[in-house]
Amino acid sequence: MHLIGLAGTNGSGKDTVGEVLQEKKDYLFVSVSDLLRDEAKRRGQPIEREVLRTISAEWRRQSGLGVLVEKAVEMYNSKTGYKGLVLASLRNPGEVDTVHEKGGVVVWVDADPKVRYQRLMSRQRSSEDDKTYEKFLAEEAEEMSHQGDSATLNSGGVKAKADIFISNNGNDIEAFKNQILIDLDKYLSS
Repeated sequence: MHLIGLAGTNGSGKDTVGEVLQEKKDYLFVSVSDLLRDEAKRRGQPIEREVLRTISAEWRRQSGLGVLVEKAVEMYNSKTGYKGLVLASLRNPGEVDTVHEKGGVVVWVDADPKVRYQRLMSRQRSSEDDKTYEKFLAEEAEEMSHQGDSATLNSGGVKAKADIFISNNGNDIEAFKNQILIDLDKYLSS
């Protein structure tokens, strides 16, 4: 199984990378953020970043730091016809370690904060995207630095362990999709 873990800043294009690999390379794309959103809905909790953070930390404490990767691998193993698995968004260094232990690579996707904020405001998927630019930057700074125990978010620790870096500052989505395939060609063809 080819395994690619996606990480990066909010609004950088992680889901686009996953969708391209699903459409063009026959990978199963699993959004661990969607798994957390589904769990919040199941619990009757609001779809807010703090709720998702709490659930993910709870799951990591109960089932290990790589639990979200393991859930995605279980989904992959229950399906047929895929050439690999791509999952987003890794937010804990233990998830990177689990991807690496399974022979996978981790891709860090990033873009200028103003570009990413504009993307988030234009899509407004849920109340978690409705915020000021200052709040957006504050939340990101909090997620990049480690606070709490080993089960909490630590995107800075994830970035430090990433294998491949992709920049997505442009507004041409088709150009970005083509660049993804170029940037990941070496891994995809192995």
